[in-house]
Amino acid sequence: MAQSSGAELALLLLGGFHTMVDEVHVELAKRGHEGVRPAHEFALRAVDAGADTASELGRRMSVTKQAAAQTIAALEEFGYVDREPDPADARRKRVRVTPRGRELMTVGSALFDDVRSRWAARIGPEQLETLEAHLAQLAERRSFSAEDLRD
Repeated sequence: MAQSSGAELALLLLGGFHTMVDEVHVELAKRGHEGVRPAHEFALRAVDAGADTASELGRRMSVTKQAAAQTIAALEEFGYVDREPDPADARRKRVRVTPRGRELMTVGSALFDDVRSRWAARIGPEQLETLEAHLAQLAERRSFSAEDLRD
């Protein structure tokens, strides 16, 4: 087998990500969550972990405050978050996940687990675990998980 270039590896990694996300989002649409993007689910998890302002969400997701505010507005339009007055500052609104948002996170997690199980069946559980371990090691400085959203 010929050695791949760095660009080819990057495209394979991106393709794997998109394959997984696309499968999940097709199924989410079938279950009443049309229009959801990966950033929406990641943002919901960050809000649920305490990023309850656009500034805080932007910091946790490494995006601008404006981009975070746009994401919050989209999430609010979908009914996944709402805003409530800050008890400490009446001028400020805090973002919170709604029951519909919690449903999306629960269903989304289960669907990602389903895709992972299908991948394990396709290439073997040991191979998938090895791939995950290698990716975790290679992406050590750029890891992004639900736990990271709590910082």
